[in-house]
Amino acid sequence: MNYIHITKENVDKEHICCAMSGKQSLVKKEWMKKLFDEGLVFYRSEERGKCFIEYIPAENAWVPIEADGYIYINCLWIAGAMKGHGYANDLLSECLRDASAQGKKGVCILSAEGRKREFLADPKFLAHKGFKTADVSDCGINLMYLPLAQNVEPPKFKDCAKHPKAADGDCFVLYYTDQCPFTCYWVPRVAEAAEKHGIPLKIIHITDRESAQSVPAPVTTYALFKGGKFLTQSIQSDKKFLALAGISD
Repeated sequence: MNYIHITKENVDKEHICCAMSGKQSLVKKEWMKKLFDEGLVFYRSEERGKCFIEYIPAENAWVPIEADGYIYINCLWIAGAMKGHGYANDLLSECLRDASAQGKKGVCILSAEGRKREFLADPKFLAHKGFKTADVSDCGINLMYLPLAQNVEPPKFKDCAKHPKAADGDCFVLYYTDQCPFTCYWVPRVAEAAEKHGIPLKIIHITDRESAQSVPAPVTTYALFKGGKFLTQSIQSDKKFLALAGISD
């Protein structure tokens, strides 16, 4: 398999795997353009399909972690017919090579045990590659890391991510960024459904790194709360949201 390095010079003409075309793709690409100068790296398979890795120096990552000197992997996604061919190994190896060449302490990524969850890597695959658990959030999301030097301090969650809690009473609270191209499609539909059914919902669109690094959840791409309690990092359709609210539509 050959891979294409997406940069600010070619991002407008290349597809980005998780969103082939349409408004979702444009929103995601604009988000990427803001981060290229901060070290964002994106590789995708030459063949069309969901096969890519996206990573950035952890100091510039849009997540509440303390991981100076590390590379943070935003997303490593191999899906459909792309699975089972060693492409995840290829992409992770390139990330590790790059991190080593930059003299980084290591690489870190979010994961969770059990059934596959959106935006979270498979801990079994990571453990097979030598990753260790550095920290665990109260909501069951793990921060895993692979050190590239001896005696380095492991990364850790900030308190707001280790103990996720929203401060807005009994209503639903949704934090999201434009990192995933599908938030711009589903968030307005959830907002419309909430308004139609009189469901209290506060939506917070995160548009800068500083705000993202203070979100009260380990995942900032999408974090939904109710009554202050973290519910899910999985992007909700309008129907799924209504089901969470106890409404059949």
